[in-house]
Amino acid sequence: MINVRFSDIPPVVKNLILINVIMLLATWVLENAFGVRLSQILGLHYFKSEYFQPYQIVTHMFMHGGLMHIFFNMFALWMFGRVLETVWGSKRFFIYFIVTGLGAAALHTFVIHIELQNIADKIAAFQNTPTPNGFAALAKNSFSEFDPRYYRDFLNAWYDSPDNPNYIKEGIEGIQTMFTGKINIPTVGASGAVFGVLLAFGMLFPNTQLMLLFPPIPIKAKYFVIFYGALELWLGLTQPGSNIAHFAHLGGMLFGFILIKLWNNDRRKFY
Repeated sequence: MINVRFSDIPPVVKNLILINVIMLLATWVLENAFGVRLSQILGLHYFKSEYFQPYQIVTHMFMHGGLMHIFFNMFALWMFGRVLETVWGSKRFFIYFIVTGLGAAALHTFVIHIELQNIADKIAAFQNTPTPNGFAALAKNSFSEFDPRYYRDFLNAWYDSPDNPNYIKEGIEGIQTMFTGKINIPTVGASGAVFGVLLAFGMLFPNTQLMLLFPPIPIKAKYFVIFYGALELWLGLTQPGSNIAHFAHLGGMLFGFILIKLWNNDRRKFY
């Protein structure tokens, strides 16, 4: 049985865990008591969103969507991050965590930008020839985060009267409303930086045996990292629009790899 006292956790990992837990509690309290949605204020919005603020590039790393989200992130940070901080020292580990978190945000934003530009082109084509079939296809393929019940009754009515100018106008406005809603969805979580931490552990301790939970089998850290990276790439390519930021995870790993390589080439720095 592993017995690790909280006081024995290195300072950066310990404070990162504390900050994330405090921010989740603050999110619950402010929303339930005052109706303030902290995740909307501090979560990372697309740069063309009306809610975007530059500070969100950093603050989103300390926000989470719920207990399971924060548990897995903080557990991985504790499990792998404390080893890295012990080896690297607190300063280098903190720099690494922040850089990988920023890198995750950068790649995620870039991918979201491409995705939204593609959707905007489809919306422009739909507006030129608005039909109920076009509405249904666009809503299903580009706005899967919206419940079909949101527009089902309207769509059925439009099918019954496809040339009705009121339905055509409502269809165009409805698609634009969903597009605006998609732009305004915030991204929260330390997952990108945590995936960077996982990558670093796999690079520094490639042959360390890890025990998986499902299935409960041992696996070397290097293979675990390769598997997770490949899985995230596959999910990111096959599930665009998912509520999981797969390319943010990949961004954390990518920038972590680059930073470690830079550090390894610069022997003048020891922090």
